[in-house]
Amino acid sequence: MTGVFMKTTFIACSCFVIACSSNHPLDPGAGSDPGGGTQTLLVTGDAHATPRITNATSDADFDTDFSVDVSLAGATVSTGTVTVTSSSGSISLVFQTDQAGSSWRGTASGYDEVYQLDVTSGPDTVTGVRVDGPDIHSFTAPLPGANIDTTMPLTVTWDRAAEAHSATLRTDGDNGGSGELAIPDSGSYDMAANFLRADPQAVRTDMLRLVRENEVTPAGAAAGSLVTVTIENDVEVVALANPLSH
Repeated sequence: MTGVFMKTTFIACSCFVIACSSNHPLDPGAGSDPGGGTQTLLVTGDAHATPRITNATSDADFDTDFSVDVSLAGATVSTGTVTVTSSSGSISLVFQTDQAGSSWRGTASGYDEVYQLDVTSGPDTVTGVRVDGPDIHSFTAPLPGANIDTTMPLTVTWDRAAEAHSATLRTDGDNGGSGELAIPDSGSYDMAANFLRADPQAVRTDMLRLVRENEVTPAGAAAGSLVTVTIENDVEVVALANPLSH
């Protein structure tokens, strides 16, 4: 996400498994809830966790950015309250306008997996929308720093406890990424040769990034609304020189 975020420090909770049962609605495994509301506000929001280190394995190794777009009858809603609540507490998002557009934003340290969204603007509300997001995933192959022959297929594997609604594999190298693919969140994917980019004369670093997402359609929002929780993790590898690359 882009933009300047209000910084709020959360106490990071320990990593849980999405598939386990829970007695608290904000614990991982509690499940999602479409919530309620007046069905008048169009709401699209995302809690997006990004790692501070390569191939992170702990919830404390992530930062989570929040961005929520709210509109009423086609007009942007800039007044009222937009709140995101997790097991660490609540954060009130701030409405901001910049080159990235106009939205309600905030950030928190750590990744709590389950997030609830509440929006109020005058008589219009969207309440109790809870998304049980994906658990933390980490790469088991390739490992950080691995030398990759880009002319050969590459099997990418990752650990995760439960399958996310969607997954995307991306590359982001030091000279630009070469693409992205929507893939099943199966824990393994056979990447075709030359998906990673190589330099004709020298080794280059490349970043494999796996993005996983769960979503909920809010019952109390206008048609077209969607709330998601997204987590990404990455591993930095070394693409060997390939004289045939361009």
